[in-house]
Amino acid sequence: QVQLAESGGGLVEPGESLRLSCAVSGRTFRDVAIGWFRQPPGKEREFVAALFRNNGRTYYGDSVKGRFTISPDPAKKTVFLQMNDLKSEDTAVYYCALGPRVILSSLRLPTQYDYWGQGTQVTVSS
Repeated sequence: QVQLAESGGGLVEPGESLRLSCAVSGRTFRDVAIGWFRQPPGKEREFVAALFRNNGRTYYGDSVKGRFTISPDPAKKTVFLQMNDLKSEDTAVYYCALGPRVILSSLRLPTQYDYWGQGTQVTVSS
C-alpha cells in the first residue's frame, strides 16, 4: 500500500505564495507519476501539475502555468507544489495523487491515479 499526506494549506491574500507538501510512504514503484489536483467548491476535481519520477518531466494545467512549480525531494520522499501569485480562483481543496500506470496522454485524468491523499484546503481571499 501507498500512503500520501498533504500539508501546507491555509488562508492567504491574493498575490501571496504557499508551498504544499506531499509526503509519500509505503510501497515504492520505479516508474510513477505524482500529480496535484484541486477541487474548488461545487466543481469537479481538476488537474494542476504532475511529474514523472523516472525522467523528472513536469506538466501543468493551463490556469497555473508560470505560477506553480512541482518538484520532488527524493531523499525525503516528498513532492512539493510551490504556488506563487495566488488568485481567488485558486481556492480549492488540493490533493496529491500517485499513479504507477499513468501514461502521458492521460496524465490529466484523476481516474488514472490509484492513490490519493486526504487533501489540504487552500483559500485565497482578501
